[in-house]
Amino acid sequence: MGHHHHGHSHGHSHGHSHGHSHTSNKHALLSSFLLIAAFMIVEVIGGLLTNSLALLSDAGHMLSDAAALGLSFFAIKLGEKQVSQEKTYGYKRFEIIAAALNGLTLMVISIYIFFEAFQRFFDPPQVQSTGMLMISVTGLIVNIIAAWILMKGDKDENLNVRSAFLHVLGDMLGSVGAIVAALLIMFFGWGIADPIASVIVAVLILLSGYRVMKDSFHILMEGAPSQIDISHVKEELKKIPFVKEVHDLHIWTITSGYPVLSCHISILDNGVHDDILSQSQKILHDQFHIEHSTIQVEKEANGCPSPHGTCN
Repeated sequence: MGHHHHGHSHGHSHGHSHGHSHTSNKHALLSSFLLIAAFMIVEVIGGLLTNSLALLSDAGHMLSDAAALGLSFFAIKLGEKQVSQEKTYGYKRFEIIAAALNGLTLMVISIYIFFEAFQRFFDPPQVQSTGMLMISVTGLIVNIIAAWILMKGDKDENLNVRSAFLHVLGDMLGSVGAIVAALLIMFFGWGIADPIASVIVAVLILLSGYRVMKDSFHILMEGAPSQIDISHVKEELKKIPFVKEVHDLHIWTITSGYPVLSCHISILDNGVHDDILSQSQKILHDQFHIEHSTIQVEKEANGCPSPHGTCN
């Protein structure tokens, strides 16, 4: 078995593209985090004073936002920590675990709001609509500012920034719900509008919680990245001259936008190991944007690398 070599490629373009957007992401996340966290406190106090569940549920949504933003910021900070001997991918996995926890929290909050709203349907309490209106309008403005800050980050690339951006959008709807409820209570005295608005927000929170959970679970379960077609990768690698077979191909994701690949390539006797290695890494890098690959190249004459003697 002494003939297999392992080839490692660590992409060269990795550093440059991430540097600038990285810092802008960090600033965007931090400033919108501070903004939303501060306003969330205002909204909780306002919700308690005006006796509005809609405001409290919007605050619940903002809490989830603040958590998403804070975690994402923290994850980027941690991701900058150097790769250590034990944690070979640095702390990049942390942001996914953080996202999963965040998703769980959201689901818990929304269930609490459902429960609370259910009781209010039968016994609508008095709500001070003027205060509720003022606070919810301010909340909407705060969300618009936060969304604008995040828009300038790169929300297409980074799962964290994108989920934070979606949170803030959902939050806007929550604030709009509270505004509408406040107006209905002011003009028509419909106290029931308050629990209705909060149920709508709770559904939003539940959905975003579920989505975050689903995405992060897929990554934690080593699911193949959705944007890469494994059979296509296999086809392209087989096109390299002298390559006989490609097997044990695995692609998984360390954290969003960070795919990793490993595979075995068996080659004909006249193939040159290093050439095939560098060609395959170039294909992976240029066509599939996979920067990190571990490829084992073996001469087919040595028989099968797997213990059971079955090549797939």
